Amino acid sequence: MSDKPPIKQIIEGAGDLSLALSMAAAVAIGFGIGYGLRSWLGYEWLLWLGVFWGVSAAILNLVKAIRKLGRSMKELENNPRYRKQSERDDDEEED
Repeated sequence: MSDKPPIKQIIEGAGDLSLALSMAAAVAIGFGIGYGLRSWLGYEWLLWLGVFWGVSAAILNLVKAIRKLGRSMKELENNPRYRKQSERDDDEEED
């Protein structure tokens, strides 16, 4: 069982779910735009262009989420609470 409060687990789960939903929505919107353009103009390749745009937007969402995670990990990097035990012992010996 986790030591985290239940509300924190719910918030973290919602963040993960929102990433998944935004990726699925990006692909669906791209497909919809491509389908609409294909129906309107009659060119088959416009459907695939729309799918490409949707997949590209989903990948961009993933890259943004990874960068955000990297920034939050950098903030924790120098926090003494999260350092390795051997590093903590070295710091205590220097005092």
